Amino acid sequence: MNKPLSTVDTAASIHLSDDERQPCEIWTRVMGYHRPVSSFNKGKRSEFSERASFTEAKSLNHVDR
Repeated sequence: MNKPLSTVDTAASIHLSDDERQPCEIWTRVMGYHRPVSSFNKGKRSEFSERASFTEAKSLNHVDR
């Protein structure tokens, strides 16, 4: 009887070269509209990489009571 592969088993068995991989384009909201990060200039890319992401758990730990 064939046992179904788990996600870990499947992921471990797949080997792709870099030219077979699908590039992932990252978009972000800038000044009210969405733009791909790949279209940013050098300074804007640097600013984007330094940006901190919001997490609700962190913000709830710093609530003044």
